[in-house]
Amino acid sequence: QVQLVESGGGLVEPGGSLRLSCAASGVILRINTMGWYRQAPGKEREMVARISTTGLINYLDSVKGRFTISRDNARRTVYLQMNSLQPDDTGVYYCNADIQTRTYHPYVTTWGQGTPVTVSS
Repeated sequence: QVQLVESGGGLVEPGGSLRLSCAASGVILRINTMGWYRQAPGKEREMVARISTTGLINYLDSVKGRFTISRDNARRTVYLQMNSLQPDDTGVYYCNADIQTRTYHPYVTTWGQGTPVTVSS
């Protein structure tokens, strides 16, 4: 069974930094796009950043210049470095990846369980 496990969330003061990690495990043939989404209380889940296998990156406009997404394909891990955090960045952050487990099988979008991030003084 394929799993995505996030870590690195927590409580931080405004202006602080956190680094999130998400590691994929299980029977995996290939991983395509990996990304981070977040959901604030009372709001819909939104894409924060995503990265393709070739390094193409997209960011939510409000995090550009503050957040950096990267991936380590050998470790099947995606990271999100978050700097200059603001209270509006508060939410549960979810890892997401398109994973193929067997040849000729389709890629399946897989989600992690989420890690909470709270930005508050």
